[in-house]
Amino acid sequence: MASFVTEVLASSGKLEKEDLSGKISKMSRKVEDTKEEVCDMINKRYNDFLPSLQSSEELMLQVDTVSKEMDTLKNCIENEVQNVHVAVAEYTKLKQQLEKNTVIITMLGHLKEFHSAMEEFNKALLEKKYVDAANRLERARKSVGSLKRWKTSELPLLSALSSELTVQRENLIYHLGDEWKRLVIWKLPSTKGQVLLKNMLKPLVMYASLSVRVTEQQGEGTTLALQCLEESDEERCAPSKVYNKLLLVLKTLHSHLLDVSIGDKKLSAILGELIWEEMSHTIIHDCLVHSIPTNSSQLEKYNTVIKETEEFEKSLKEMEYLQGDSTDLLKYARDVNCHFASKKCKDVIVAARKLMTSKMHNTVKITPDSKLRLPKLPAPSSEGKVKPESLKEEVTMENSKQLSAWSLRLPACRISESVQQLMELALDTLCEAVGSSTQSALQLFFTVRNIFQLFYDVVPTYHKENLLKFPHLAAIQHNNCMYLAHHLLTLGHHFRNHLPQPLSEGVATFVDMVPGFRKLGAQCFLAQLNVQRAELLERLSTAHNFCNLDDEDNYTAASKAVRQVIHQLKQLGTVWQDVLPVSIYCKAMGNLLNTAITEVTAKVMMLEDISSEDGNHLQTLCQTIIDEGPLVFIPLAEEKKNKKYQEEVPLYVKKWGTFKELVIVLQANLQEIVDRWADSKGPLALEFSSSEVKNLIRALFQNTERRAAALAKIK
Repeated sequence: MASFVTEVLASSGKLEKEDLSGKISKMSRKVEDTKEEVCDMINKRYNDFLPSLQSSEELMLQVDTVSKEMDTLKNCIENEVQNVHVAVAEYTKLKQQLEKNTVIITMLGHLKEFHSAMEEFNKALLEKKYVDAANRLERARKSVGSLKRWKTSELPLLSALSSELTVQRENLIYHLGDEWKRLVIWKLPSTKGQVLLKNMLKPLVMYASLSVRVTEQQGEGTTLALQCLEESDEERCAPSKVYNKLLLVLKTLHSHLLDVSIGDKKLSAILGELIWEEMSHTIIHDCLVHSIPTNSSQLEKYNTVIKETEEFEKSLKEMEYLQGDSTDLLKYARDVNCHFASKKCKDVIVAARKLMTSKMHNTVKITPDSKLRLPKLPAPSSEGKVKPESLKEEVTMENSKQLSAWSLRLPACRISESVQQLMELALDTLCEAVGSSTQSALQLFFTVRNIFQLFYDVVPTYHKENLLKFPHLAAIQHNNCMYLAHHLLTLGHHFRNHLPQPLSEGVATFVDMVPGFRKLGAQCFLAQLNVQRAELLERLSTAHNFCNLDDEDNYTAASKAVRQVIHQLKQLGTVWQDVLPVSIYCKAMGNLLNTAITEVTAKVMMLEDISSEDGNHLQTLCQTIIDEGPLVFIPLAEEKKNKKYQEEVPLYVKKWGTFKELVIVLQANLQEIVDRWADSKGPLALEFSSSEVKNLIRALFQNTERRAAALAKIK
């Protein structure tokens, strides 16, 4: 086919308007014919799916030829328009017609570009060049996008091209999936899923016994496998080991699979966006949390962990797993002081609660010489030295009477070993507060207060049943509370000047907790005394009110009740021996013995008729109490030292004198009773009222003149 443009250029002279118009019309018909043929071919290829390889190639060549002729003609027309000023309007119309043809040729060029890109895509896909295939598919997508911007584009044709793009995109994804499955093989139990984060990265962080094994075999590729170390004493893995294991996995994946760009992003960056947030959360809560020091002296060494974390993130950024600057992981590692205080407080509370719920009966001996192992603290900054004059004045104002050396000292007793450890825990925590930042010091100080408040709330509730059931534990709990109250008086004073403000200004005190602990200990022991008192009275209730003791059964019951009371008191005396402070021991035993003799006295005083035989039996039973009662006072383990307290029974048993007078009256005659009354001035008058003595005389003696005379003297 002869070139129309060549014919035009071969003619001599200027182009005539009529010739130019004819040639443009001819060119327009040619463009329209070419457009119809191209559209028909594209429809058949991508809509009707008809094979037409040879014709499509010829059409592509025809489009190129027409496009070149259009460019030549366009240049000629523009040159002629510049030279012809008299036919502007006519040439403008011809130019518009030419521009329309140019638009059509441009669209045909996009169709050609789409077709070429799709042909190259199919070729790359067959050769498994997936990156090239993806780039060709993107080029075809841009061609379709350019066609959509032209309003004159045919909608059915665009729809067919868009559908073809979608189909081929899914085809590429399918092939990539198959290739991924072939190259990456997960050998994991199906129940645990197939996710990299869940089945490889997280376990490496959480379990110290897991390690990574990387093996390369010719023809089979690279294998990543987890292996469990048989012997591993570590419960938690150190951050450096965790980082090394994770980097080994991520570097292997990066070098073999993920160092590939998809558009403007690498696969490693895409994976990082998907897993980093959860992975960093796992590293923090399953690794870094447990690496926080438990002692302030170890804080400086933690800088190593911070540097290791920085290097870990740097490596991830180099492989493009991680984008941006500081992350939550690094922020957590750098904020170690705050985390140290929080962890310390949490650990302290957990340890304290464990001590409070442990067994109480493991005890240690406390003596007046026992002291808390207070640490040596740095000298507080003094605001000013005391002048010599003030020291001299202080000496001159000194009271001549000094406190005893035993003042503010605990009496000898036994406390729970756990309570001693609890106090040591509080001391250690307060030592950590010294030299800490204000926020940490406040947090640690109030944690110590919370320890004691927790003891106040937890121990009485947790051990409630045992404290009522076992008198030994009740005594220990009493001592525990008194021990804590004693040291809380001065604990804050010892640390106050070494703590930052506002603690140093008076906030650091525990004195307000002292009354509560004293009351708690007293209430616990009094509750146990009430239990023992109720048991004593229950035993005495089986004595049939000590009446008609001439009956063998009644006497046996009364004698048994008295023996049981003595036995109970002896058991208590043994249980509390060397546990309670001596003064508390004697008061408690005296109170219980007093309860017993008061009850016996009341029962005897209620008798209206006491025969001679009944009197002898009563005297025998009461004498048993008098003889064996003092023997229950055995506060010390050394028997010889207990004699002193047995002789001081009247000091601890309020009704001891009354009971002894009752025993004397039971065996006395009328004259002896009158003599002990001694006109309301004798020992009998000190213990009994006149009416009580008269009732005893009426019960013991028959109604005679001598009895009447004796009653008359009792006034």
